[in-house]
Amino acid sequence: MDEESIVYLGFSILAVFLLLIGLSNFGVFGFLMVILSLATVGIILVLNYADFLIFPVITKLLGISITLAKGNMAPKEQDRIVKYVNGLYYATGYLTANIYKYVFREEAIMGEDEQALAGAPEKWERIIINADFPFKFNIISNPKDIQKYREDLEGRRGFLEFQMSKESEREAPNSMTMQAIQRKMNILQARIDRISTGELPLNSIMYVETTAVGVSDKAAADALRNQLERLETLFSSLDLGVTRVTGREIHTLFKLNYVLYEGALMQKLFDSQS
Repeated sequence: MDEESIVYLGFSILAVFLLLIGLSNFGVFGFLMVILSLATVGIILVLNYADFLIFPVITKLLGISITLAKGNMAPKEQDRIVKYVNGLYYATGYLTANIYKYVFREEAIMGEDEQALAGAPEKWERIIINADFPFKFNIISNPKDIQKYREDLEGRRGFLEFQMSKESEREAPNSMTMQAIQRKMNILQARIDRISTGELPLNSIMYVETTAVGVSDKAAADALRNQLERLETLFSSLDLGVTRVTGREIHTLFKLNYVLYEGALMQKLFDSQS
């Protein structure tokens, strides 16, 4: 979930709790509204946290392991895929690795980000040299609906223009607020301009996969944790948004090793990372 979604979630929960306070003295009607408000909070939390937070908690409490394919199991922690072969345990884990910080930044629009981009191949080479275990860096892309994507960008730009107008009409406009709004407008306009020149907007999924070996499940899990932490450190040099994948998303990433293309599966991953 991105920062914007977290803000929306926070305000949604705040609004519900304010409603709780305001209606707590209205008898039966107030009691019903309290129940509905609590249900709303529950739904919001489930929608935002079910896959990577609530689901692993439930499986761990109940001791539920899930078989994803013959010989491949997601243990109750839902943080890895385990396979047992010839007396050895193979534990596979995943990290998301989003390169969005390199795209559509204001610095890039102003032409000031070329040095960082030029140095990326050298940083990537250092990552390969310093990783003393195998890993896979996966990128999956799928074209977006151009018309729908453009309409979404133009709608967001229109909202920012409205915010800018309201701020400028104040008796004492806040210059920092106006600058922040203008930066967002510049980024949106750059995206619109790139589409106008024929660039195809893409959904992209980027993730790192690595496997560790151990004589026991715990040994393999500990080795996997060390490898993932090492990869997080190495990829930090590229200024990537790296996060450990847990919960049901590891089931989907595991399937990508066997499914060449499945529209619904792709869209599910795109939605979870947007």
